[in-house]
Amino acid sequence: MAIESKCERGHDQGRGAVARVPISRYTVSGSRISRGERGTPLTTSKTTPFTIAVPQAVLDDLRERLARTRFPDQPPGAPWAYGTDLGYLRELVSYWQTRYDWRKHEAELNGFRQFTAPVAGISVHFLHEEGRGPSPLPLILSHGWPGSVWEFHKIIPMLTDPARFGGDARDAFTVVAPSLPGYGFSFAPGQARFGITEIADAWAQLMTDVLGYRRFAAQGGDWGGFITSRLGAAYPERLAGIHVNLLSLRRDLPRPDKPTPEERAYLDDLGKWLREETGYQWIQGTKPQTLAYGLTDSPAGLAAWIVEKFRTWSDCGGDVERSFSKDELLTNVMLYWVTGAIGSSFCTLAHRRRPAHRGAHGLRRLPERDHPPAALVGGARLQHQALDGDAVGRPLRGPRGAQAPRRGHPRFLPRPEVKEGIPS
Repeated sequence: MAIESKCERGHDQGRGAVARVPISRYTVSGSRISRGERGTPLTTSKTTPFTIAVPQAVLDDLRERLARTRFPDQPPGAPWAYGTDLGYLRELVSYWQTRYDWRKHEAELNGFRQFTAPVAGISVHFLHEEGRGPSPLPLILSHGWPGSVWEFHKIIPMLTDPARFGGDARDAFTVVAPSLPGYGFSFAPGQARFGITEIADAWAQLMTDVLGYRRFAAQGGDWGGFITSRLGAAYPERLAGIHVNLLSLRRDLPRPDKPTPEERAYLDDLGKWLREETGYQWIQGTKPQTLAYGLTDSPAGLAAWIVEKFRTWSDCGGDVERSFSKDELLTNVMLYWVTGAIGSSFCTLAHRRRPAHRGAHGLRRLPERDHPPAALVGGARLQHQALDGDAVGRPLRGPRGAQAPRRGHPRFLPRPEVKEGIPS
């Protein structure tokens, strides 16, 4: 389903200086914007307009590096059995070097209103698209790893202007989609690293203290699901509701003596996933800096590390381009490459592995009396039960979920048609 990402109104008017990005350095200039909760006019001077403008020298250097890629051999066995397939990576790197057009996708991203704001001691980058309807509900969208705000480029127009796509204008949202701290343009060298609790607190500050939304909704997947769950637990008085497509559940619960078929399938899937798909967690969670040297220096290595996850974590049936085009994959990779933010993006997981932060990144099952009173959960059960299933319990009061008629991408680039299986 092709969706034009650029909104129809002129977003370029009144913007400040463009962002210059010589590997994670950029500048912008200030302005005022006005927003409000459900149509209440609020004005803030705490935000700075932001435009992506990657210097040509960065793109030229990228192409030279791609041309000099030194590939390893392919181990015996099936393609992708030991990681990214050599044949596919050669094809992708060649396309990236000779045919991929970053300027086209840069312009597409710049079709959204973008800003930065000082939040929790760092500069946070975010998209901010006003809803078109009688009373749009503010909604903060949180991506995960190895994603970016690019994940939302298809869904934002549908959320902000549902009438344009055959929906009801009364269902419009005003969307705020930040780059997570340490990701994309929310990264600067040497800045503080954030865990889930700190990010949730920063989002509450962004939405209420900076943008003036006293009550809002939240949605997220992957780390965004953890962040959104934490928002619902910590700020129930501000949350009109939350929706997650990855539930922040404990995976160390004892196996039931007599599991139901659903529980057995979940636990079997979980066991396989823990055995075969968590290697990246250990290296990123224990020695992230060591890995960062290679991926910050080699664009082919960076693409291999990220694209393999898109293939594994989606419903592509083994063919990653059944779910994502080369351009979609590479535009997401580019947001890590041009900012130099891959190493800092690992720190969300590294925080989780550190003893001082264990238990602070998500929600354990709470006694009924301790359940947050305000926030409801909507959950779309998608590709991986081990990641998205709810067979072992749900953490917030009043959860609602649904099996989508066709399984979607659990973490990346939400497929608009999957919405049909999510309860209203």
